[in-house]
Amino acid sequence: MRFKLLGGTGVRVSQIALGTANFGTRWGHGADEKESAAILEAYAQAGGNFIDTADVYQFGQSEEILGNLLEGRRDDFLLASKFTYGAAPEPSRLLTGNSRRAMVSSVEASLKRLKTDRIDLFWVHNPDELTRTEEIVRGLDDLTRAGKILYAGLSNFPPWRLARAVTMAELTRAVPIAAVQFEYSLVHREPEADVLPACRALALAPVTWSPLGGGMLTGKYRKGETGRLEAFGGKVFQAETSALRTATLDAVLRIAEEIHASPDQVAIAWAAQRGALPIVGPRTMTQLTSNLGAATLTLSAEQLARLDSASEAKREFGEPAAALDLSGLERPAIPVA
Repeated sequence: MRFKLLGGTGVRVSQIALGTANFGTRWGHGADEKESAAILEAYAQAGGNFIDTADVYQFGQSEEILGNLLEGRRDDFLLASKFTYGAAPEPSRLLTGNSRRAMVSSVEASLKRLKTDRIDLFWVHNPDELTRTEEIVRGLDDLTRAGKILYAGLSNFPPWRLARAVTMAELTRAVPIAAVQFEYSLVHREPEADVLPACRALALAPVTWSPLGGGMLTGKYRKGETGRLEAFGGKVFQAETSALRTATLDAVLRIAEEIHASPDQVAIAWAAQRGALPIVGPRTMTQLTSNLGAATLTLSAEQLARLDSASEAKREFGEPAAALDLSGLERPAIPVA
């Protein structure tokens, strides 16, 4: 496993992060603690050191499982968690959103579940369309000064809010925004128009979720498997509903066959070579083992060009790129990442 700097910080994290939304079964779909332990151990043995969770994942169970599994080796990992949605199916209004009130309550509860005294990277999971950026920046800085978190990040925020938050943190000498998390894959390339350039310009780590398009890029749905098609209420699922997506998957499958790799490895390697730090979210050891194969895979310039060409939406001059759709995310039954 190779390592990358986390944005403008001096922290070195593994090139593939381990997402733990599948650690637990309270959503009705996921891995039990025994399987989760095996996944974490295999990830660590491969050299992985970047774990991503959230209070809402499995309604707190993901953090609880991690708290148990990390006892005695907490310092071997950069541990990231998120807040916005709360850790219960129907949380109190005071415990949701991005207010300082919700932020403080959430981080204290996450620390208890994770059995740790600090969260290394604390994400604001989604903009709530209510809390001003000033309050978010100040709240994250207060948590840093209190020793509850070490670094701050924003997840699924539009580029203009990223730029505003980074600038406000600089001007007020608050804790810098170190990283940004967003969806990015061969079937969701919209961030190339704005978010990825913002990351490069502002020295933010681009940590990206769903590099497999909810599993579509593995080709398994062509074989009749269900996976994300049914699990989590169909959230984060990219159906093969257009000629463009069909061409994209065809290209992934052809290249995978040519280089004797699996389709998921090709898709993850593409995202990594485009500058992202992809998060994988396996539910089984088989999935993890395959995903981690991307760490040793380097696509050629010709292969990258073929994937880019197959997946690039053709737009007329002056037509804006499709925007990241964040509608309906105020309180989904199941989170988007």
